[in-house]
Amino acid sequence: MAGTATPATKMLDVHRIDHRLHSYAHDPRAESFGSEAVDALREIGVTARQVFKTLVIKLDSGALAVAVLPVPAKLSLKSAAAALGARNATMADRKVAERSTGYVFGGISPLGQRKTLPTVIDASALDWERILCSAGRRGLEIELAPADLVRLSGATVAAITAGSTTQP
Repeated sequence: MAGTATPATKMLDVHRIDHRLHSYAHDPRAESFGSEAVDALREIGVTARQVFKTLVIKLDSGALAVAVLPVPAKLSLKSAAAALGARNATMADRKVAERSTGYVFGGISPLGQRKTLPTVIDASALDWERILCSAGRRGLEIELAPADLVRLSGATVAAITAGSTTQP
């Protein structure tokens, strides 16, 4: 796809990771970037739980981190913090998240960030052969194997959604 290079897609190319890019027309009036992606990607046969959102959180130490979870799920800040070795966390300020990652809000990718942040990916990602996440631009998604996302992001895998339980 011409004109789709982002730091995330460049990282995938450098590491020769099998992936596909999916683009759609982003509506600047969209109230939920994740829901917009899910609606746009239904035509390729993915479910909402296969499309993952990237949230930047602030740990109690003041450090930023990334939580990656299915679009329809709600993040358990307590679970995400615990998975990253902290007591608690809050959502990071939008401008702080953009400045740290180098991506615009609604297009933050877990890959190719300006400064690599500690990352936790919801364990449900491993239930799928392929998942989708932001490619670093609104209207552009990466489809890849969850194990590749975990490896490239250096992520911890844990149950981080509200109401989820850790599987034995």
